Amino acid sequence: MEVDVYSLSEGSRLPLIDETSALGTTAPKDRLISVLDQVEMRVERLRRDTVRIEEEKDSLLSTLDSVKHSELLGDISECDKEDIMRYADRILARALTVEVAVRTDRDSQQEEALSQVNMFIDQLVMSVHEDAVVAHARCQTYMNACTSAPDHSATDRNFETAILGCTLDDQKRVKKRLQGLLDYFAKLNVITYS
Repeated sequence: MEVDVYSLSEGSRLPLIDETSALGTTAPKDRLISVLDQVEMRVERLRRDTVRIEEEKDSLLSTLDSVKHSELLGDISECDKEDIMRYADRILARALTVEVAVRTDRDSQQEEALSQVNMFIDQLVMSVHEDAVVAHARCQTYMNACTSAPDHSATDRNFETAILGCTLDDQKRVKKRLQGLLDYFAKLNVITYS
């Protein structure tokens, strides 16, 4: 039983097992484990690539939303504005035809923790319109709760408890989401005073 490599495309190779070959110097169990190790590495790479594609899609949707709500639309004629909105809507409709997802297995406690984290972030987003400075400061305390750096920055203890109950994949996604919000505050030139 030998391990062959089956080529998919552009150097992408999947391991195959040739069970008709004479026994080599490696035990059959070791050869099978070697194949499984290779497959596991491919699965993890596939998950990373899919997460990257998810993030790219989110970024594209965010950019389209920014275009549709841009202040520059006030500086152009109504006819041009309608053309731009139709163009953006056409691109949006096309982008929404792409479905990419990495499923994260969670137990009931992790589901509850993620729900709590999402509730905290949703409330934060809603508060941006009321007071962007306070929302920015709260967002920073949430981000501080996501980092392991032992600096004495303010953290939101309730958010920290919730985020620590999430899976590692969810923690990484939440941290990226919070970084996106902090970047948004930076674009708004929101400054917090400590």
